[in-house]
Amino acid sequence: MLEWKKNKALKFILLPLALFYWGMVSCRNFFYSRGFFLSKKLPTKIISVGNITVGGTGKTPAAIFIVKALSEKGIKCAVLSRGYGRKTAGTQLVTDGITPVLDWRNYGDEPSLLAKLLPGVPIVVDSKRHRGGMFLVENFKPDIIILDDAFQHRSIERDLDIVLINSKDKKTDHKLLPYGLLREPLSSLRRANVLIFTKTNLTQPDQLLVQMAKSTKLPVLSSTLDIIGFTSLDGRPTSIKKGTKAVALSAIADTSGFIKTIENFGINVIKHFDFADHHSFKQSEVDQISSQMERLDSEIIITTEKDMVKIANLGVGLLKIYSIDVSFNLPEKDKKTLLKLIQN
Repeated sequence: MLEWKKNKALKFILLPLALFYWGMVSCRNFFYSRGFFLSKKLPTKIISVGNITVGGTGKTPAAIFIVKALSEKGIKCAVLSRGYGRKTAGTQLVTDGITPVLDWRNYGDEPSLLAKLLPGVPIVVDSKRHRGGMFLVENFKPDIIILDDAFQHRSIERDLDIVLINSKDKKTDHKLLPYGLLREPLSSLRRANVLIFTKTNLTQPDQLLVQMAKSTKLPVLSSTLDIIGFTSLDGRPTSIKKGTKAVALSAIADTSGFIKTIENFGINVIKHFDFADHHSFKQSEVDQISSQMERLDSEIIITTEKDMVKIANLGVGLLKIYSIDVSFNLPEKDKKTLLKLIQN
């Protein structure tokens, strides 16, 4: 929930900050578009998966879908990410496709999850994308590098810019930070090559959102985020019956989408422990949740795959924690369109 919607005083404080932010972003984009700031080219095909709002659009599931779809066609992929929130610096090899991640904090939660779900795919984190890309090219020679969350990172050229839009976005969300959720003006979408509405099985995009996408004259695709199962803390697939009472635990941007996904499956969420996106869980927080579980009418906790990566290194005692495993999916027609755009 955007706080300025409820607080008029805060609204007038955030508006000047948003205008200042708009000025900085506009100047940066102007310098890139006029060639004052240069984008470097890597000696392989580059596909960017990003968004124009703050978090919650499903970039990680989308990147997984694209890598798997390309790999099925015999195309050798690698993934390059900034590694948000990691405790290391410089170029870091998350995995060579074989070696598992031992400490997610070295690479960030999302790259660590990608390493877990994309066996055989090399993954690197580097705030300097060109340097990280060259590391991948020199050591793994991929046919395609997928840039994770890179629409705003213009220092590296890309062959295709895929921009994801959360279907539940409203007009009030599409205002610049910190007044709204936009990372840059909607006019920046003209840099993209294809737009994909995400989570359409949870919420259909409203007409204003559809018209905004159509006005770009770009290909517009629709995707769903579907439950494929549940996994225990020790990695075993688990069945959970509909009607089960559960406590939800998450540290993601789109918390309402997470809860709706669980409830649509038929699980009764009786309480939600909600933390800020990318939050690093502490043992004391898990212990506190454990103590509260004793008085809640629930035996299980359901969390996200990304959060399970961070919880796995903590002591959970007798808590029964399961991740809800989801997959990004496109209708066959849209899938063919996307793969054609990527391969061309």
